[in-house]
Amino acid sequence: MKTNCFLPVLALGVSMLMASSALAQTRLATGAQTPMPAEWVDQDTGHRVVRLTPRDGSNQSFYFHNNPFLPALKGGGPRMVFYHTDAQGKQLRVLDLKTRQVTPLTRYFKQVSGEIVAPKRGEVYYQTGDSVYATRVDTRKTRLVYVFAKDFRASITTLNADETQLGGAWASDAEKEISRQFPEKKDYFRRIYEAKLPRTLFTVSTQGGKLNKLFTDSAWLNHVQFSPTNPRLLMFCHEGPWELVDRIWTIDTQRKQVKLVHKRTMDREIFGHEWFAPDGNTIWFDHQLPRGATFFVTGTNLKTGQEKRYQLTRDEWSVHYTSSPDQKVFAGDGGYPTSVAHSPNGHWIYLFRPNGDKFDAEKLVNLAKHDYKLEPNVHFTPDGKWLVFRANFEGESQVYAVEIAKVSS
Repeated sequence: MKTNCFLPVLALGVSMLMASSALAQTRLATGAQTPMPAEWVDQDTGHRVVRLTPRDGSNQSFYFHNNPFLPALKGGGPRMVFYHTDAQGKQLRVLDLKTRQVTPLTRYFKQVSGEIVAPKRGEVYYQTGDSVYATRVDTRKTRLVYVFAKDFRASITTLNADETQLGGAWASDAEKEISRQFPEKKDYFRRIYEAKLPRTLFTVSTQGGKLNKLFTDSAWLNHVQFSPTNPRLLMFCHEGPWELVDRIWTIDTQRKQVKLVHKRTMDREIFGHEWFAPDGNTIWFDHQLPRGATFFVTGTNLKTGQEKRYQLTRDEWSVHYTSSPDQKVFAGDGGYPTSVAHSPNGHWIYLFRPNGDKFDAEKLVNLAKHDYKLEPNVHFTPDGKWLVFRANFEGESQVYAVEIAKVSS
């Protein structure tokens, strides 16, 4: 077991946001060589790209709607939690975005999952097997939060706004057996949808570990996310082929009232990969009218029910979208020729600026050398000046950031 307290990362300046070394001005096609330098300017876009993680194993940033960031400590910068995989297993680490130091967080278990950061408490929640733990980022002090019973083996996926409740969905043994027999998504996806097996939404208290079963349905309840501002509001989806489901729902965890967020308006309309706006007032989603024909990012106002659509082109369609901390701009991680948009030129990290009822798109990184079997999953940094993503154009998955401001010529 490693005992070092930090791992030095290539430090090209005092701050990731202010480094201005000669190396940072090197213009290269992203993925043109292995390894790439620690920093370069994408020759196709003019934007600076930085590798954030050391090349001592595989590293991955979080799924697009899971917040990976914690506030800065004195003398440091904002911190980001990410996954690191090496011969010792899959663990969580913490990166200081200013000092570029990487600190191991979990070193007790062979495999962890969860992707849940509690910025107010300074903790990270995760799961190994049937047990849920919380580790303080500053001290690495770890506590056991909850152990699932044998007849209710489930997974946590989200934390509510006041950091008192974890949430997730329980799946039946019959569904787990389908996943075991058919591990590839193309094989299990429709089978689980058509099986109509029961799933249960639940919460677990972060102090005392009390389980509360919220809602059960004979549907594939998935993509569970708490609102970032309303501690009682939980979003979930009816998973399955998007053209066959009314996907996006919310539930009040106290009143247990379930509400549909968006109702289908035409045959083969699809909508999904939903996420909360930072202020919690809007749920945004990938929206196609119909599937593969016309592309939008649409938001439903949770108070009024009114919707706002921004249209984009086939090439600009992205596997996942996200919105900036100030809610003024959006971003996407692009796509690949065999995805739903079937775009031959969609392999870019995009910045989207709303302009009336459409997006003006700016290409930030060319991902032509990236294999989209690993979805990039973009995140805005807390200051809104960079986009963090994961990619494998160096052969193994690493975490990168691209500066939104263009490098001056």
